[in-house]
Amino acid sequence: MSAQDRTLDPQDWEAFRTLARRMVDDMVDHLATLAEQPAWQPMPERVLHSFDAAAPQEGIGEEAVYQRFLEDVLPYPNGNLHPRFFGWVQGNGTPLGMMADMLAAGMNPHMAGFNQAPVLVEEQTIRWMAELMDFPPGADGILVGGGSSANMLGLALARNEGIAADVRTTGVRGADRPVAIYASTETHGWIAKAAELLGLGRAACRAVAVGDDYRIDTDALKQAIARDRADGIDPICVIGTAGTVNTGATDDLPALAQICRDEKLWFHIDGAFGALAAWSPELKPIVAGLEQADSVAFDLHKWAYLPFTVACLLVRDGGVLTRSFASRAHYLAETDRGVAAGGMRFADRGVELTREFRALKLWMNLKAYGVRAFGDLILQNVEQARSLAGRVEAHAELELLAPVPLNIVCFRYCTGADRDDAFWNRVNGELLLRMQETGVAVPSSTVLDGRFAIRCCFVNHRTRASDIDLLVAAAVDIGRAVTAEMEG
Repeated sequence: MSAQDRTLDPQDWEAFRTLARRMVDDMVDHLATLAEQPAWQPMPERVLHSFDAAAPQEGIGEEAVYQRFLEDVLPYPNGNLHPRFFGWVQGNGTPLGMMADMLAAGMNPHMAGFNQAPVLVEEQTIRWMAELMDFPPGADGILVGGGSSANMLGLALARNEGIAADVRTTGVRGADRPVAIYASTETHGWIAKAAELLGLGRAACRAVAVGDDYRIDTDALKQAIARDRADGIDPICVIGTAGTVNTGATDDLPALAQICRDEKLWFHIDGAFGALAAWSPELKPIVAGLEQADSVAFDLHKWAYLPFTVACLLVRDGGVLTRSFASRAHYLAETDRGVAAGGMRFADRGVELTREFRALKLWMNLKAYGVRAFGDLILQNVEQARSLAGRVEAHAELELLAPVPLNIVCFRYCTGADRDDAFWNRVNGELLLRMQETGVAVPSSTVLDGRFAIRCCFVNHRTRASDIDLLVAAAVDIGRAVTAEMEG
């Protein structure tokens, strides 16, 4: 083949078809047997060192590289697909979502906009998201890669709209003075990074105390806003949380909405996983007030169980997106007909020009199974968390360390007050690692009031009651063994 005729398409399409079918079969087998596999396993030295090789100048071929995947990659994930993955808030994917991603990659559309069906798919899914969150007519949104990106865009809108309001009201650009944004001490760490990237500076972040229920103290919030105004600092935004990472607490969202109305501040909600409780009629009261936000961010690859990556930013007033992000260039000009009809509608709602077709897996899963199925699974996860909490409270050797308002359980192994927290922190730290390394289950950890907690988050549609039984039995058995070793 001459240099001018080269391509990355297969030379033998039928041979590639056979390989592709094998790939599909192998992945379906992998998903079908997850419960029989370890929840996690460490990589052997051979596999670790296999990734030290230099970039290959010559290829080894499609079948050979697939074999390398089967041997060196597939057996060693972090375990988030497994039914006993209770750790960090990570999605577990669906088989249909896997195939949707294949279809999306096969089409490989450029999702900045254009006159094409994939754009209508994304437009429809955003309308669905607004409907399910009870946002008003005129709401809009955009699908992005993750919650941090969605939250950062929401904070950018708060900054831009705050500056514009100052200019309209006083003719003076408020950005000439320092600004402040408010969130609880339990808010995810994205806020500091976003403030830095947006030029607000980390000093603009106000960490407001929480109560015993880990919800933001609204009186402390009001006092912080008043202090800043008295000091010549401009408050611009309050960030509420629906489902904190540590304990699953949800702030008093209606109260925060009222404070923002009274103070004329932007109200943004980080709903990374907790916002999806709105899909369950039984759980929706927990996140009441979502519909009052100016913007809300949530991850569909978390509690909507989809494959990575797809998150959503919704805004009450769709016009704020284009006011902040629309950009005009001759090479992106909209036309009345043809491919460019409709313009770069998604590029004008965010910072990305090149975007993947991440809406397809959301669209296909919702069309195939319906919202009710997802709401039922979300409720099932909450009931599983409550079941675990009950098991912990009933066991003499386990201790519940925080309320369980949603789907996160924080507990520890502890047989009594004859040893101090430092001792039990060491025991539970070792317990956690052994539980992971044996492949029984994968919880994560946090620290609450100085006490090391084994943290179990239920966002997995594959988890069953028997998995909770195994988790509790392992926590007790390993806890006893570690305690005996450390006491000896």
